[in-house]
Amino acid sequence: MKQSFNRSLLWGCLSLLSLACSQQLMAQKNQLPLVFSVENTGAKFAEPKYGTADQMPDIATLPNPFLFADGKKEAKNLNQWQQRRSEIAHQIQHYEIGTKPVVSMDDIDARMSGDTLIVDVHVNGQVLTLSTPIFYPKEGSAPYPLIIGASNNALPRKLFTDRNIAMMVFYERQVNSYSQMGRGAGAGRGSYAFDRLYPDLKENGAYSEWAWGFSRLLDGLQKLGPEVTKIDMSRIGVTGCSYAGKMALFCGAFDERVALTIAQEPGGGGAASWRFSRTLGNVENLDKTDYNWFKESLKEQFGEEKVNRLPHDRHELVAMCCPRAVLLLGNPDYEWLADPSMYVSANAAIKVWERFGISDRIGYSIVAGHGHCQLPEVQYPEVEAFIDKFLLGKEANTTVRIAPDDYPTRYDYRSWIPWAK
Repeated sequence: MKQSFNRSLLWGCLSLLSLACSQQLMAQKNQLPLVFSVENTGAKFAEPKYGTADQMPDIATLPNPFLFADGKKEAKNLNQWQQRRSEIAHQIQHYEIGTKPVVSMDDIDARMSGDTLIVDVHVNGQVLTLSTPIFYPKEGSAPYPLIIGASNNALPRKLFTDRNIAMMVFYERQVNSYSQMGRGAGAGRGSYAFDRLYPDLKENGAYSEWAWGFSRLLDGLQKLGPEVTKIDMSRIGVTGCSYAGKMALFCGAFDERVALTIAQEPGGGGAASWRFSRTLGNVENLDKTDYNWFKESLKEQFGEEKVNRLPHDRHELVAMCCPRAVLLLGNPDYEWLADPSMYVSANAAIKVWERFGISDRIGYSIVAGHGHCQLPEVQYPEVEAFIDKFLLGKEANTTVRIAPDDYPTRYDYRSWIPWAK
């Protein structure tokens, strides 16, 4: 009788504990913002210490995204995550893409010419001008949600026009003319508009500079305000495909004013893990990517087996979006895109959102049977769900985990995340 009583008491306590944990997670979820009003909430935190590849530990699995650079503690709440996120951002800039400079709003002039946004950025006595038209909905009422195409928006326009969402494009060539086609006539590091403002940053890869230019457009929108732009700054999304899918991911990860990032078929250097990609065949990995996009020292320091000494990996670039929303779209018909690697990386990144009880803010959909950057109708529902929830504030099922049937058995992501609980 006594044993039966104790067992009942034990189960009752466990049930109460489980309920309390569930209630705590729900309360935490309701308190976590969907977007921020500043570019970088971690700006106040100091940079971590850096080392060379020879000084780094060899980590054969994906690094623990929660573990601070000093190895002494893990991020367990939003404030700690903002600090840890800041470390990841510094590391990615230092080792991979170069510096994304900070710009004061005092150095931003913005105006509308008809429906065209024009932003003048004043740095070091130089001016760089960005301009792009905004395509407003024919119905609905201002201020409107906005989707920004990185270089282009490859998603079907009707997904946005049918929802009264404004659209615009970030024309990256206004900042840096590097492209996936390589250097053109008169091109080369240090030869672009960005370099007039920052001549000391000629070692930068294009992605840091593109993310910088994207943020300046958001500065212009923010400075003018919704009364002038007719844009709701709390409901901005960014998307792009292929090399621009990487661009969209960098733009969304490095600017916390973006509520939703949709990276479409971003390939290696985007969401696909540098480490895992080395186990695959003919895919874009750290040794086989376009080094117009990255610092050339990335390959010099961390090429081949030395990739295991990189202190971070792509799941942490994705995780920089947390607690905001991100959707990764893949296409396994194209081996070069390394979608098995993105699958592993995405499942690692999900653990960050899970820790804060908001795993419905990240999803992936890897679907075959269509051309590169041509979203098939079968993928519309997951894209629509993310748009509806995070740009329109509607209820939608965004717990999206879609991959080819053989991925779970062929690519055991759990063995790559020993730190996950």
